[in-house]
Amino acid sequence: MKIGMIGLGHMGGAMAVRMIGSGHEVVGFDTSADAMRRLEAAGGQIAAHPRAVADDAELVLACLPGKKASFDTAFGDDGVVHGDRITTYVEMSTLGRDAVTQIGGSMAAAGIGFLDAPVSGGPRGAVEGLLTAIVSGSAESIEAARPALAAVASNIFVIGPEPGMAQVCKLVNNILSITAMVATCEAVSMGVKAGLDARTMIDVINVSTGRNSATMDKFPKSILPRSFSYGGPLAIGLKDIDLYLELAHDMRMPAAIGTTVSGVFNHIASKLGAESDYSTMIKVFEEWGEVVVGDSPDAPGG
Repeated sequence: MKIGMIGLGHMGGAMAVRMIGSGHEVVGFDTSADAMRRLEAAGGQIAAHPRAVADDAELVLACLPGKKASFDTAFGDDGVVHGDRITTYVEMSTLGRDAVTQIGGSMAAAGIGFLDAPVSGGPRGAVEGLLTAIVSGSAESIEAARPALAAVASNIFVIGPEPGMAQVCKLVNNILSITAMVATCEAVSMGVKAGLDARTMIDVINVSTGRNSATMDKFPKSILPRSFSYGGPLAIGLKDIDLYLELAHDMRMPAAIGTTVSGVFNHIASKLGAESDYSTMIKVFEEWGEVVVGDSPDAPGG
């Protein structure tokens, strides 16, 4: 099957390689020349712009960093909506319900099937083909996209028939994940300040009731060894928090926890820079506690 992939960053690039490894032809586009070279080196084809991808593949996936990039990719002068061959467009970005509903409606008006399909699992999950795909859309669009999704995701959950429903589920997941990360950074730093060993604490937590995605994955693989190699920037968390708070506003639901996490997360990003690796947020808590969480004698906050 020939698949188009637009957005070849940490997530999209890894998914493209997984699809190539599963026997699919992949044609891709990214604004980064380095990302395009990586795809070509992995055996993929490169295109000049999104429309060229949609001229060459019936199924086109997009994994992009935000609303502007997604709308430009879909509807710009060289957008996929103008492609000659495309029949199904899969939006894998986390954009929020309203943006995806708009994109889906415009695609439908152009006669193009649309699937809302954000993924969870982070850059490592993308490399290993262990993502969770959260999908909503018509049965026809789901089946058209299934071969591509099966190549990158070990779990595929159909949330409902309307684009936007998967976005809501993804935002609920993401605020829980972000909250767990912030809380774990605070709590483990507190334990180290009180004289406990960070790795031993994580081992205890991971067989106890406090375990979460931060203790199971981010701490053992990126923080304790001091590699800070999660693979995604703090900027993605900032975007996801803002989208969650937008949803809360639209739903007229209080979001006291989300608002508190937003304040802490924005402070962290302002200290470290929004493009810093997600796992570096521990450094802010280390600085507050004058401790080091991990295996190396790095200076706190270094």
